[in-house]
Amino acid sequence: MPEPWLTTLAARGARCDGGMVQSFGDPQGELAATPAGSVVADLSNLGVLAIGGDDARAFLQGQLTCDVAALGPASGTLGAYCSPQGRVIASFFLWAAPDGFRMALARDLAQTVAARLRKFVLRARVSVADRSQDLALLGLSGPAAGTALAATLGSPVPGPGAVVHASAATAIALPGGRFLVAAEGAGAAGIWDALARSLRPVGTRCWTWLDIRDGVPLVTAATSEAFVPQMANLDLLGGVSFQKGCYPGQEVVARTQYLGKTKRRMFRAAVTAEAQPGEALFSEDLGDQASGTVVLAAPSPDGGFEVLAVAPVASMTGSVVHLRALGGPVLRVLALPYPVA
Repeated sequence: MPEPWLTTLAARGARCDGGMVQSFGDPQGELAATPAGSVVADLSNLGVLAIGGDDARAFLQGQLTCDVAALGPASGTLGAYCSPQGRVIASFFLWAAPDGFRMALARDLAQTVAARLRKFVLRARVSVADRSQDLALLGLSGPAAGTALAATLGSPVPGPGAVVHASAATAIALPGGRFLVAAEGAGAAGIWDALARSLRPVGTRCWTWLDIRDGVPLVTAATSEAFVPQMANLDLLGGVSFQKGCYPGQEVVARTQYLGKTKRRMFRAAVTAEAQPGEALFSEDLGDQASGTVVLAAPSPDGGFEVLAVAPVASMTGSVVHLRALGGPVLRVLALPYPVA
């Protein structure tokens, strides 16, 4: 959602900068409340594409890593859009809508992905529109999130991957007891107000920390085409189908899967210094050669920063890994909710 939406949130106490909500006046308190509390965050760091038309399902099935053909009218999935070389241009969450599909992805990649998809439409009856300007995306987490959402929409949202369509919003259940809400512009303020009555408003980076905790990657412009899907653990998260037909990069992705164990994976780690997506990692077992890349980074409730980072499994499990340079801040590996190595 553009500046008018952030202006709406600013009137409700949001401190906005860089096109997103930094906090609601208490960044440390909001971060401390995020791990176990019930919170709602604006996700203006994300954009939304709408893909419609009679051929939309078949078209996306031939473009994306996930199994779009198996996606029901009330379900969603993680996935990736790859280059012919098998590198992830963008990661996303895709869900079915009454008029086609919606794709939530990094806002700084929305126009790039939309333009690239349009190039391959050819004669198919498919439309690709960037809806980032007229949809507000919200993130909900915590023990009261599901109850608050059900009361707001008038319908409960079942387990992970389930999608519920209401008159002014769509809600998607995510892993880890979290929810994504896509609200139409006219009704977004009312939905925010209803949710904020029982959930604590927090800055966008609190939601990024939840993504890091849950091991869910978000490929942005800083890391676009840096990894194959397995490096970002998308195969472990159900974002890659190895039974479907061809899509751009499918041969590379399949070869990576079937020719042996993936040598690079995405890990969660803590670091004392501030980190940014795209920054390099250096491991002592590999010397001066950069060995990895930060995917996501956010302030940690425990102090310092936490990151999701792609690096060699051998380095992350058997060596010392530094941020930005050998001798730089040391990464301390943290647990993910799923096995990696």
